[in-house]
Amino acid sequence: MAETNTENRIVIQMNNTALELVEGDITELDVEAIVNPANEKLLLGGGVAGVIKKKGGPSVQEECKRIGSTPTGTAVITGAGKMKFKHILHAVGPKMGEGDEDRKLSSAVRSSLALADRHGLKSMAIPAISTGNFGFPMDRAARITLTEVHRYLQGGTKLQRVIVVLFDEDAYKVFARELRRGFR
Repeated sequence: MAETNTENRIVIQMNNTALELVEGDITELDVEAIVNPANEKLLLGGGVAGVIKKKGGPSVQEECKRIGSTPTGTAVITGAGKMKFKHILHAVGPKMGEGDEDRKLSSAVRSSLALADRHGLKSMAIPAISTGNFGFPMDRAARITLTEVHRYLQGGTKLQRVIVVLFDEDAYKVFARELRRGFR
């Protein structure tokens, strides 16, 4: 599994699914789909979306334009363009200050997991949605994301592998600390 050049990895088995916490580049993982922390208009701008736009080529943005938009707390699926995985799940998380952010982030995470399941996917990677330009605090995002993934994996799922991928060591440490605290 030569996926990341880091020692930062935790793997937990939950029922029939491996939950992994990894520091690395989400676009380089060996999975069937990745989650793009999207905006409602599905415009690929900066952060993860900028990397997707560059590596995936124009077809990803063209598919997003055909879809048009999706509300905060929901997710839509497109192809992955020139990247090695098959799909991108575009999940719209909340912007800090818009109100009801925790519920909206939970919904965005749950929507991306459910969408992967509906499409019969076995593996996916999800980043720390809303923590970049949308200003969501990393510790709250860690608690909400991990709790939502844990809850989802308790039900029946076809997903065999869910990777929560963090772009740097600081974010990884926050998520690892939250994971060690356990689910609540």
